Formats: sequence, structure tokens, C-alpha cells
Amino acid sequence: MSISVIILHHNKAEYSRACLESLAQSSYRPLEVINVDNGSTDGTAQLLAEWKPEGIEVKTLSFDTNIGAVRGRNEALAVSTGKRITFLDNDVILGQADWLERLSSALDAHDNCGIVVPKLLFPFAPFNIECMGAAISPQGRIHYLERGNAGDAPYEAREIQGAISASWLMKREVVEKIGVLDEAYSPVQYEDFDFCYRAREAGYTVWTEPSAEVFHFEHTTTAGSGDINFKYVTTKNGILFKKRWQSRFTIENGTTEEASKWQVLEKKGIEEVNWRALLPDAKIS
Repeated sequence: MSISVIILHHNKAEYSRACLESLAQSSYRPLEVINVDNGSTDGTAQLLAEWKPEGIEVKTLSFDTNIGAVRGRNEALAVSTGKRITFLDNDVILGQADWLERLSSALDAHDNCGIVVPKLLFPFAPFNIECMGAAISPQGRIHYLERGNAGDAPYEAREIQGAISASWLMKREVVEKIGVLDEAYSPVQYEDFDFCYRAREAGYTVWTEPSAEVFHFEHTTTAGSGDINFKYVTTKNGILFKKRWQSRFTIENGTTEEASKWQVLEKKGIEEVNWRALLPDAKIS
């Protein structure tokens, strides 16, 4: 079964290089990769032009300006051909060659599963969890599940309310049934949670699969973009999400308001991390 991988890029070429090198070591085939270059002005365009891994079909969509994550992914969805579709941000590193096999198996394992997400880990020792899906409080606040906990502890797959789209796998039929990401959330923020709720409204379930692990440099692809007022769009889109879905998450009892308080954890940039040690053919030491 073919899988399309859609990756957003906006500058930060070193992050893109690490992401693509890890992706090239993925074992799943057939694989189609669609790189979306959102107006990069550094060396990203050249990197994407030169990246031609063996056995992977590569397409590149280039835009003169940063059209945002929502529209960028929608443009890529329109040209994708895979039966299953992966969203990736360019600030992830795929440390398992079989990460897609693990996620794809999870899609098949759970009733009506339409979207599955991996365990997201911080890319530096002790490799604690950034999030493992998300829970939504009755007031619409987002709680990153297992945030800050040990990444190597045992976890079970579980059904969740929503997830961030830094890395997820979904069935194409979900898009065919509910449509693409809602551009009311452009340029970014909450479009992924809204999509999860739309999918669930249509009868699909959303799951987290902890056996699949992805390293993530938190808030780099979008929050690090100087042409986006991240705080403003987060507030604006959060209000839209709450108005749209309040009737649902107020009765779901997903998490408490106290648990939803944002937990600030240590972050490191790629220049502070030996990212090549995180690649599938390397051993973490």
C-alpha cells in the first residue's frame, strides 16, 4: 500500500537536512515524498533539489512566499497519490527505520481508526516525551499526554481526542470523506485538532501508537517563522476551535483544567544536538 509523506519547509535548512536524511533510511516502500517549500530564502531550495533518495518518488512544491502550514499541506494533498498520508514537520528526525510500518499496523489494528500518531520525544538525553497525543479539557485547553515523562517507560496504545500534526499517519479515505484542512485556521495552529474532531464526527477514531517513536525539535517549524505572529494566531485559532467544538469536548471529560496548564520543558536547537546519532542506522549513547 503506497504512502505519501508531506513535509513542510520554511528555511531552517539544517533541520530539513536531518529530517530528510532520516526519512531516506525508512524501510517502507512504496513511498512518495512531497516537499512543500514555503518561500525559503536560505539553502532549503537547493537541498530539496538535490535530495533524490533511492526508491522514493519525490515531488517538490515551491512557493515564493510563506503560504502557511494549512494551505501548504492542502496543496500537497491535492497532488498526493498514496492510499495513506503522513504529515511531517521539517523539525522531526525519524529514529526508526520501520516507523511507518508501526503506524500503518496501528491504523489496521483499531476499529474505524482514521489517524494514528507516534510518541514524540525530545531529541536529546534523557529523551523524555514531548507528547503522545492530546486530551482536551471541558474549556478547550490542550493537554499534551505524558509530557515530560520518561520516553523508555512502557505505554499502551490508546484512543485520544486529538493530536498535533508534526507527525501523523492517516487514511486517504478520511480526507475524501471530510475534506482537507480548514483554511479558516491559516496560516497555522489548531487546524490539526479541528481535523481530528471532524474525523471523529465522521465516525473515525484517533489513536496514539507508542511503539512508533519520532524525535521532535518542539516549536521550530512554525513558531520559529519570523513572518508569523505565533502568539496572535494561537489565540485567534484557539477561540475558533473552542467555539466550533465546545458542545463536544464539554461532555468528553478528557482532562482537567489543572492538568492542561502548559508545562515548559527544556528545549535544544539542532546545533546543540548530535542529530546523526539519532538516525536509524546509529545507536543512541
